Amino acid sequence: MARVTVEDCVEKVPNRFDLVMLAAQRSREINNGALLTVERDRDKNPVVALREIAEETVELDGLSEGVVKGLQKVADLDEPESEAELMEILAAPAAEAVAEEGEEGVEAKPVEETELDASIRFEDVDIPNVED
Repeated sequence: MARVTVEDCVEKVPNRFDLVMLAAQRSREINNGALLTVERDRDKNPVVALREIAEETVELDGLSEGVVKGLQKVADLDEPESEAELMEILAAPAAEAVAEEGEEGVEAKPVEETELDASIRFEDVDIPNVED
């Protein structure tokens, strides 16, 4: 990579970790078809992303939002508005789920109805008593 490009970027984004995250996000966007804001000049996507950051032709706040959204594991769900709705949801019996495609006819059972194989045993383990 061009050392000059990285040095120029560090002036715009002082934290190198943040710089890497932002450049990677922009590189992914370019790879997915985003329009370039600088000429490619036979450079690969990560170098183009760094050049865009150095020349301030992309919005860093937008890239930060993209990084956060890409790393989120929990989807925003609608929460019940009242305690009564919450209790109703918790009290409702779990519906029987059907397995994914390819395993049609296999039904999920509640934990209480699940039987373990008789060959599976859990043995007691003695833990030594450690006194400080």
